[in-house]
Amino acid sequence: MSGTGTIAGALVRWQRMHGRHDLPWQASRDPYRVWLSEVMLQQTQVATVIAYYRRFLDRFPDVASLAAAPLDDVLALWSGLGYYSRARHLHRCAQVVVAEHGGRFPASAEALARLPGIGRSTAAAIAVFCFGERAAILDGNVKRVLARVLGDASDLASAASERALWRRAEALLPPRDVDVYTQGLMDLGATVCLARRPRCDACPLARPCVARAEGRPQAYPVKSRRLRRGRRRHALLWLEHAGRWWLVQRPARGVWAALWSLPEYDSADALKALVAAWPGRGEWLPEIEHALTHFDWTLQPLHWRLPDRLSAARLAAVVAALPAGRWFTPADAGSAGLPAPVRRLLAPG
Repeated sequence: MSGTGTIAGALVRWQRMHGRHDLPWQASRDPYRVWLSEVMLQQTQVATVIAYYRRFLDRFPDVASLAAAPLDDVLALWSGLGYYSRARHLHRCAQVVVAEHGGRFPASAEALARLPGIGRSTAAAIAVFCFGERAAILDGNVKRVLARVLGDASDLASAASERALWRRAEALLPPRDVDVYTQGLMDLGATVCLARRPRCDACPLARPCVARAEGRPQAYPVKSRRLRRGRRRHALLWLEHAGRWWLVQRPARGVWAALWSLPEYDSADALKALVAAWPGRGEWLPEIEHALTHFDWTLQPLHWRLPDRLSAARLAAVVAALPAGRWFTPADAGSAGLPAPVRRLLAPG
């Protein structure tokens, strides 16, 4: 079996028989719902996304309700899903769609890609599934599938190589059933052509696949530029007074941007020095190991309880030594946008 038409035909037939058909966003041609699912699925497994997707739609059933919501509410619902810049871009994009497009998503991939946070591949997916456009996608899973099937050994860390793969992806598009073909590519990359243990025996493209013929599917795709992982270590202060916790909003840029969190210190020694003269008592809790995209982060929490009966002047002196923030009840904190490790730390029990 060879030829681009045969590849597309085999994939369409496989998708209809063996692909995924029960995902909650698949029955809809509403661009809001498709867009939401595509953004959530970036760097996140389907099994994790489904519950978040349903909760998000319950709270924000359309683009107008999302655009009108405070960012804190959006981040709170996103909490635990990770890669929080997606939530901020989602909110901003909704506002642009409402303000500049009358609450209707543009109907072409080219126009969709001009919206905040919508890249070329996501724009193409929305255009294919919602508007019937004949457009190619090229997310991480699809790059892997195409590089293996085509035996594309070019270095995808190079912009020129990625542009060339885009051209090959466009050349593979079938004249019809592009939505089925596109879903098939997504499903194949997610369930069969896996990064570490590809299931070549179950693949509809096993016969034309160059990587399988070579016996080295894991050699593809080639991407030479690998980021070196760093390591960071900080201390966190979980300060409690009269049943409330002091939380600070993180900067608008950087890790956990705009989320509410516990005050962070450069070291446990720095935090010890801060609390040395404070009333109350403290307890060092087990360290938290948290993996982010580019570094591993060790967080050492100190839970310090101030006496409930504390003079206003003494409490004010403690607060003056803290980063700007405010007191939260546990219920308020539970509905705020918190990073997942902090949410787990503060969870009762």
